[in-house]
Amino acid sequence: MYSNTGGQASKATPRAAVAKFAAGGKPTGKKDLGMIAQAYGNVYVAQVAMGANMTQVVKAFAEAEAYPGTSLIIAFSPCIAHGIDMSTQMQHQKSAAESGYWPLYRYDPTASTDGKPALRLDSRKPTMSFREFAATEARFAMLARSNPEHAAELMEQAQHDIDDRWHLYEQMVNVERTAVYGEVEE
Repeated sequence: MYSNTGGQASKATPRAAVAKFAAGGKPTGKKDLGMIAQAYGNVYVAQVAMGANMTQVVKAFAEAEAYPGTSLIIAFSPCIAHGIDMSTQMQHQKSAAESGYWPLYRYDPTASTDGKPALRLDSRKPTMSFREFAATEARFAMLARSNPEHAAELMEQAQHDIDDRWHLYEQMVNVERTAVYGEVEE
C-alpha cells in the first residue's frame, strides 16, 4: 500500500492542493501511477473508487486475482487531511470520477490477445469541472481563500491536466497491441 501521511505533498499529490511542503499549492501535476505500471506491458492495472462504481471495483478485483502476473489496483480513498466530511466519502468518490480527477479504468495486458482493447475506460467523459470538485476539499479551498489569483491559475492548469489525461486515455483505448509480453518470435 502507498499513501501520503499527515497531508504531505508528494509526486502523487494533485496540482493546486495545499499540503505540508506545499503551503502555496502544489505547482506541478501529479504523476500517473497507473500509466507508469502499464508501461511495463505485463502488469494488470485498475483504478477504482467504491463510491463511483462498485461493479467496476468487483470486476477489477476479480480480474486482478485471475491475472497470472503482477496486479496493481489503485483505489481512491479520501483522507481526513483532504478536509472533507468523511461520512460523505462515497459521494465524494463519485464526484472525483465525474470530474475526471479520478478516471476509472482497467488495463489487462492479456485482453489484446483476445481482440479486446487492453485499456478499458469505465468512467464516462467528465461531467463536472475540477474546480467544482476541488471546492469540496479544504486542501484546495484554503488556497482559494488565501491567494485567489494563484488558486485560479493552478485550478486552470489542473483542469488542463485532467483534460489532457482523459484525451490520452481515450486514444489508448483504441491502440491495438500485437506484441505479447514475454513471448519471443522465431
